[in-house]
Amino acid sequence: MDINTIKALFDAFYQAKRIRDLLPALPKGVTASYIHYLDTMESLEQQGVRVKISDISDALNLPRPGVTRTVKEMEAKGYLCKHTSPSDGRITYLTMTPAGRELSQTYNQQYFSRLAPLLKEISPEDAACTIQTIEKFYQVMSERRISLDETKS
Repeated sequence: MDINTIKALFDAFYQAKRIRDLLPALPKGVTASYIHYLDTMESLEQQGVRVKISDISDALNLPRPGVTRTVKEMEAKGYLCKHTSPSDGRITYLTMTPAGRELSQTYNQQYFSRLAPLLKEISPEDAACTIQTIEKFYQVMSERRISLDETKS
């Protein structure tokens, strides 16, 4: 890939962040991470998974300590509950509370369902290609961090 294409990708990533900033305001004390976690939990539950912190961490490719911290915040605010496995006390399962389900559904159904028809000109193939490109770029950037000092050598 040439330098101009790399720069154009970075410009697109900046624009993507600006798009994300245009999402509707969340209720006070709720972060975008909460919506993302609840959405991930719902998706995993639909696949028959009894959700654990490690499942969210793996699904979102996030470090467990950060997920644990956010889960504790969400539990304190009443969006999810922790349940210890009756067969193995070392395992803790997570479930959404009614407030967590309502928050997730309100955000997904009311906002994204209204947005979907406005994005009908973007094909599923184009969307999949964009997602794949961003995921590959993120993987390269996170695994092979290049410091400016190393490139001067």
